[in-house]
Amino acid sequence: MTTRNPIVAGQFYPDVPEQCREEAEQCLAARTLDVTLPEHVVAGIVPHAGWVFSGDVAGMVFQALQRTGQVVDVVVFLGASHRYAGARPAVWAEGRWAGPLGPVAVDGAMAREILEHTSAEDRPEGHRGEHSIEVQIPLLRVAFPSARIVPIVVPATCEAVQFGKDLSRVLQGRPSVVCIASTDLTHYGPRYGFAPAGQGAKGLAWAKGVNDARFIEAALAMDAEAVQSGALETLSACGPGAAGAAVAAARELGRERGILLAHTTSAEVMRRFGRTSDEAVGYAAIVY
Repeated sequence: MTTRNPIVAGQFYPDVPEQCREEAEQCLAARTLDVTLPEHVVAGIVPHAGWVFSGDVAGMVFQALQRTGQVVDVVVFLGASHRYAGARPAVWAEGRWAGPLGPVAVDGAMAREILEHTSAEDRPEGHRGEHSIEVQIPLLRVAFPSARIVPIVVPATCEAVQFGKDLSRVLQGRPSVVCIASTDLTHYGPRYGFAPAGQGAKGLAWAKGVNDARFIEAALAMDAEAVQSGALETLSACGPGAAGAAVAAARELGRERGILLAHTTSAEVMRRFGRTSDEAVGYAAIVY
């Protein structure tokens, strides 16, 4: 059996089982859902920074799935492509993903269907060095202990939106399957080589209130093409392919508008700890 071992446990989230479970439970309960949810969630967008920065935001999507009361048997995770250089989505098609809370099984049958009906390729090596899906696995284990996964890294290529449309046909009529894309938003400041609005408070305000906001509005409006191409043009997301594919899939599945659950930045999180920064990464949670 092919097993993917964690690469950021002990860095982005705890590698000690008891501590990992405790912090995952805290992430799921940290923020209050004060929006009207659909009866059934078909897709979502989550961030993937270390849990201290964005775990509570990611947790809101899993909390929303719990609140609807829907059965979640399989989560098709669409991950950002930070290191993978392939042009097509890379599927981890069999085996399991290990983690501090125990392994999560890959749904091989669904993975094979996705490979048959989309442009995706069976390329487990595409997940080497990628963390955007991994940091969600313990949250899923706590929220839905028996759920299986289909992990897919989605590059920011012209095929991403079409991949999402094709993926929707695999998901159609399967209410217990949810598609969750993982992306962070604007990476702003000297460390990231991106500061078009200058440094300091003014620049950080632009990153969140303008650049992030453009991405979020496109995602809420179900404009998958703008999600992908806009993010590439304005550097408003590190996983535009994953997000664009998820929005395209949700649109094909009949969703007319997304629901924003939360939006924050690493700079805002640091202020809660009495620290300041001239750099920031944006985080948002959205469901469809």
